[in-house]
Amino acid sequence: MYWQKLFETLPLESMKQLQFEKLCAVLKHSYEHIEYYNRCFKEIGIEPSDLHSLEDLGRFPFTTKDNLRDNYPYGMLAAPLKDIVRIHSSTGTTGKPTVVCYTGGDLNVWSDLVARIMCMGGASNADIVQVAFTYGLFTGGFGLHAGAEKIGASVIPASSGNTARQLMIMKDFRTTLLICTPSYALHIAESMDKEGITKDDICLKYGLFGSEPWGEKQREDIEKRLGLIATDNYGLSEMMGPGISGECLCKSGMHLNEDHFYPEIIDPDTLKVLPEGSLGELVLTSLTREAMPLIRYRTRDITRLYREKCDCGRTLIKMDKPTGRSDDMFIVNGVNVFPSQIEDALKFFEDTTPHFLVYLRKKGALDEVEIAIEVSDNLFFDKMKKQKELLDNIAAKFTSMLQFKPKVKLVEPRTLQRFEGKARRVIDERGKNA
Repeated sequence: MYWQKLFETLPLESMKQLQFEKLCAVLKHSYEHIEYYNRCFKEIGIEPSDLHSLEDLGRFPFTTKDNLRDNYPYGMLAAPLKDIVRIHSSTGTTGKPTVVCYTGGDLNVWSDLVARIMCMGGASNADIVQVAFTYGLFTGGFGLHAGAEKIGASVIPASSGNTARQLMIMKDFRTTLLICTPSYALHIAESMDKEGITKDDICLKYGLFGSEPWGEKQREDIEKRLGLIATDNYGLSEMMGPGISGECLCKSGMHLNEDHFYPEIIDPDTLKVLPEGSLGELVLTSLTREAMPLIRYRTRDITRLYREKCDCGRTLIKMDKPTGRSDDMFIVNGVNVFPSQIEDALKFFEDTTPHFLVYLRKKGALDEVEIAIEVSDNLFFDKMKKQKELLDNIAAKFTSMLQFKPKVKLVEPRTLQRFEGKARRVIDERGKNA
């Protein structure tokens, strides 16, 4: 099933012509209405009129998350604030958050793009969709909710957590399509086992899972235990949210909505554009955003772009599931975390040292985090009561900053490994039994 068949099946030459026309327009609009881009273009001596082909885009500057933070909150707007009808943002735990703004037109386009992804994954207006993503500044919940409504499905805004309630809703409301992280889908399956609920007791047919990396073994487990067809989808809050790309029922790569996002793959070290089919960092340019067009945004996600005939009939370029990131971010149950966030939190506690190590493990289907922190020499000669107080305060700070509660372990001074080069802060043990 298609949502916008004309664009999803556009011939390659027609797509390239459409992309070029939209690129010319977005470069000109950004140059004229966003001071940051006007300044950047002038600094390297380039103008929008210097784009004569799609390949010329490589001459234009990149945009990074730091650029968005530096222009917090409204410095990247290309539309008047009075035209902004929705504002999302990141948590801002490493300084200023990144703000994402939408006009009414942007929201309409966004819901159409998510509708495309949902139809690729088997959804229709006959489905009852349970959205088990967080609703709030996070773009996932609202984005997927709007896409489901766009196709005419019945939507249950269940939000995240409270698994017993999720299962009750799933059974009583006869949910046919589940939206959440893949790890939470497995957690639901484990809870079903404990409650004696089988896949025959529920009505699930499809699952759209994203917001964290997952592999084929995890897909097979989810499909077998929940009795559904599971597809992956990819989104990025800075660019819009969910709806950038998604798998069709062939499950042979994610179709990228390239009529709205022009994709490139670059070498993250040299920043040179790589040929199609190469593995590298994904860079996206928004082609239709009114409020906040972004030019050559570095996603930091490592993937591959390629074209191949798909049995679903779509001609959109495909991207592989991202294999990792070009920076040191790690993902815990769908939440993005940087080691620098932990460093920032430890600054508040005088009895700790800068030395810490993060252990990522699996507890059932969900991620579990333990942070080992070295303390100063003085602490271990003090009362146990002070140690307990410090442990509780650190755990509370992490919970506030990271949006989940890790285990915290205090270790004696000089017991964590030291490194001559870049410190290894994260030990990911989640894949050992995958």
